[in-house]
Amino acid sequence: MSFIRKFRRDEEGATAIEYGLIAALIAVAAISAMSSLGSSISGTMTNASSAMTNAGS
Repeated sequence: MSFIRKFRRDEEGATAIEYGLIAALIAVAAISAMSSLGSSISGTMTNASSAMTNAGS
């Protein structure tokens, strides 16, 4: 019976899971932000390249 009481009070595993979930959410947010930023930068570079090509003509 004391094992069950001790097991219920032990929150070490729950804390590790919470930290894991927080890390996963941060990773998802970072990946989506970088993906969006990458597309934006790619479009900007394409526009700059086109502008320089047209300026030389």
